[in-house]
Amino acid sequence: MNRHIFKLFLGVFTLPACETYQPQPLSLNHPAHEDAAPAPGQAPSLTLAYSRLQIPSSQAVWAAAATVKEPSGQIVSAEGKVVATVPSAAQIVLEHGEIKGFMDAMTMGYRVEPPSLLDGLKFGDKVRFTIDVPNKAIIKIEKIQ
Repeated sequence: MNRHIFKLFLGVFTLPACETYQPQPLSLNHPAHEDAAPAPGQAPSLTLAYSRLQIPSSQAVWAAAATVKEPSGQIVSAEGKVVATVPSAAQIVLEHGEIKGFMDAMTMGYRVEPPSLLDGLKFGDKVRFTIDVPNKAIIKIEKIQ
């Protein structure tokens, strides 16, 4: 009796049409077609420069700070969170709140002098930083808890 159940099972759940299925040929526009045009190259990142050669000028990092206001002193300090570091380009990307009298809350990249200030920093670290306004660079960074 078990053989009859097995034959019934095979008869119901075996689809003989699957053995003869042939997929439709790929169109020339399909990326898997052997004669398809190659995919376009990936556009370079506009967020960070990964080497000094990719930095158009030292002013480029500050171009995103359209809301920059002249501070009353020569340096300003704030607290923020590290989004990324690019030691080869001496840059850091910080997410910070408003720096009163200087700029609104934002996430942006800053030049760092000296680049050794980036040592030991990683994504998510909370930091206190000081910006030298005339040089447009962060000159002091310390981790905070």
